[in-house]
Amino acid sequence: MVLKGRLGLETARVPHADRHGLMWLERGRLAVEDGNLVFTTAGNSQLDAGAYEIPFQQISSLLLGPGTVISHDALRLLARQQTGVLAVGSKGIRIYAASMPFGPDRSALARKQARLWNDENKRVDVIRAMYAYRFGESLPDYARDIKSLRGIEGKRVKKVYERLASQYGVEWNGRKFDRSNPDDDDLINRAINHAVTAAYAAAQIAVAVTGTIPQLGFIHESSGRAFALDIADLFRSSVILPIAFQAAKQVSQNKSLDIESQTRKLAGKTFQRDQVIPDMIDQIKELMDVDDDSDNS
Repeated sequence: MVLKGRLGLETARVPHADRHGLMWLERGRLAVEDGNLVFTTAGNSQLDAGAYEIPFQQISSLLLGPGTVISHDALRLLARQQTGVLAVGSKGIRIYAASMPFGPDRSALARKQARLWNDENKRVDVIRAMYAYRFGESLPDYARDIKSLRGIEGKRVKKVYERLASQYGVEWNGRKFDRSNPDDDDLINRAINHAVTAAYAAAQIAVAVTGTIPQLGFIHESSGRAFALDIADLFRSSVILPIAFQAAKQVSQNKSLDIESQTRKLAGKTFQRDQVIPDMIDQIKELMDVDDDSDNS
């Protein structure tokens, strides 16, 4: 249902827990016409040319991709409804800006995150849950410190690299990353770098939408987006590395392709097809173990 017109918008606000999640818009103009939010597009891969009324009262956040223009009046209307607006790269492989006017209308996720982060034992429980999700099985009971857990992670990720190298027929000589000169890395390592960057952007979108605290990472600590790095790493073996190895194989077979462009295209296609960002949002909620219908006052 679209709640038309400007009158009654304050009283018509729908709680975020009852809204749909995200709406993606690319290559068009988002503006207010007769009190309604309208997206006018010349057409793109998702929409035919035309004007579409946007049911913004029913959406938690709008993700605005390349070629999108938004009016000041549209921002005002969205802010009044506490609908988030994020400027992103194509299919979520970059994030440029986020406007969450008042944040989610419930604080349970952020409060639970802070409590878990501040309790050493519970923090380890979250870290173990993250690794269990990544590897598809519970970790040994003895692994109760970050050093042991990272040791297990290193061994298992090494096997993932080797398996994917064999699967895609890509030469693998180990993970290398020279921050001072990233272009000197071999093809597969450059592909991994680009795939990781795309995944970090997707995770930042998920963190922004859920209203969790980006600085409070459980495995990562020093970065201002530490929690987003944690969430992105949940998808390293299942999403990020397969994208990188597939891109490296394609570029090795066709030298006219650029590894950064090819990796970004594959990442965007994969994120959209596999609903990676909604999955990240679900994983954040599961890690925090917060029921959307709980008392979040």
